[in-house]
Amino acid sequence: MKGTKALVTMLDKKGVDTMFGYPGGSVIPIYDELYDSSIRHILVRHEQCAAHMADGYARASGRPGVCLATSGPGATNLITGVATAYADSVPMLALTGQVGTGSLGLGAFQEVDAYSLLMPITKHNFRVLDSNRLPHAITEAWDICQMGRPGPVHIDLPVDQMKSEVDVSYMDEEYGVKPIPEDLSGIDQAIRWIREAKKPVILVGGGAINACREVRELADLLRAPVDVTLMGMGIIPSSYDLNMGPLGMHGRMASKIAMNEADLVISIGSRFSDRTWSVKSRMQDTEGRIIHIDVDATEFGKHKYRNCVNLQGDSRRAVRMLVEGLKGYVPNKTWTDRGLELRRRCTCNLDLNANPILPQKVMFELNKIIKDDTIVTTDVGQNQMWAMHHLNFEHPRQLLSSGTFGTMGFGLPAAIGAKAAKPESDVVAITGDGGFQMVMQEVATSLAEDLPVTIVLLNNGVLGMVRQWQKLFWNERYSATTLDATPDFVKMAEAFGAKGILVEKPGEIGDALKEAMDCGRTCLVEIRVDVNEDILPMLPADPNAAAVQGRCPF
Repeated sequence: MKGTKALVTMLDKKGVDTMFGYPGGSVIPIYDELYDSSIRHILVRHEQCAAHMADGYARASGRPGVCLATSGPGATNLITGVATAYADSVPMLALTGQVGTGSLGLGAFQEVDAYSLLMPITKHNFRVLDSNRLPHAITEAWDICQMGRPGPVHIDLPVDQMKSEVDVSYMDEEYGVKPIPEDLSGIDQAIRWIREAKKPVILVGGGAINACREVRELADLLRAPVDVTLMGMGIIPSSYDLNMGPLGMHGRMASKIAMNEADLVISIGSRFSDRTWSVKSRMQDTEGRIIHIDVDATEFGKHKYRNCVNLQGDSRRAVRMLVEGLKGYVPNKTWTDRGLELRRRCTCNLDLNANPILPQKVMFELNKIIKDDTIVTTDVGQNQMWAMHHLNFEHPRQLLSSGTFGTMGFGLPAAIGAKAAKPESDVVAITGDGGFQMVMQEVATSLAEDLPVTIVLLNNGVLGMVRQWQKLFWNERYSATTLDATPDFVKMAEAFGAKGILVEKPGEIGDALKEAMDCGRTCLVEIRVDVNEDILPMLPADPNAAAVQGRCPF
């Protein structure tokens, strides 16, 4: 069987139904094979967005996303999207074309060492220098990208090997990927610490996404405050009475205070990143204990001066063992009541009818239309933090956002990828005028591929998050953060064939969002928001700087 046929056949057998990519010379043979394949290929307008769409597809569905780019600039354009997926533990296959093996290292047209370039931002790399190694690469890559801590795997495909023959006997061979070892030996000590704790807090991160039921059982058993990370949104429903909301630099004060007062943190699938576990969000008691559950042992040890039990393994199994070992546990009613009070005090009125429009009002109106199966993606910056802070999600995989890598331009292509994975769901992309202009060409992709999404564009005319830092910590020296000569976004959307709606008054937001969701095609809702409104509270990176709380009732 020809290499291209073997590639497409094996992907089909793995259940791949969608691929995002952009053709070029070294991958023409693969595209010729896709022509007769049942795999849907979505033609993007930029390779970075192919990776973001594969990322959105994977986050929405839980299945690996697949992207394909040609050699040279096609491969280098993938890098930002692959790095985004790697930082947020998203399963992905990144396929790149390559010049023929005889030309490697000779500076051939569109040659680049993609193998080395993608190595630091992938779980594993393959370069197929022998066509008979192709089945091994695909099979192992498929397993590796999903096992343990998920992440992207890269396969570099020299064009001559893709046109060579593959011995079909290799296609059904079992290739031994060793399972990730677990170490749950500290479970008894963890159970003992929970029983001894007076003020436990549960911290839920993205690594708990497949353990929603178990996490909820533990929360119901302990009746303790639950803090969440950006990646953990929806794992515990927003409506849960002890959900304190997101923790971190732009998290809710209720979440921060609960963490500061805790004497035990039970972390489930959280990496204790600097944006979550800052100096100002740590427990006050230096003797406070931590139970850290994570599949990746390299994430342990970030919390200095704390007594810690590390449980390496699947979060579902580890939390189940905790629940079983805590039978007969009696919650501390005083601490439960404290959590309920914190949540009550941190329930803000978002129905603000100020003009210029405040972003809180946009989130208030969005909450009215978000259903159980609605998927919301965000870009990066103030728009992302408004969504994290104020939108309500009852299920995992409803909020898709670039966390650790903080990639501007993520929102729109991720929404298109999510729509490809979940065509029956409404998909909303929340973005700012800065991030949107990085990827607005993908409006054409959504229309050409009949993947309608609603784009909520918060337009304040500036790079809002950087400007906020300049305002609060750099004496209002606004250097290179004003976006001059921006286009008429509504006309731009209409030029692509999408629908465009401009909103300039708070009373127009609800009707505009409903019209956009009901119109049956991609629609951009441009909302002119107040340039002076900051996303608060804000914990500065500098531990010596004061936190900024804004209108917070605390």
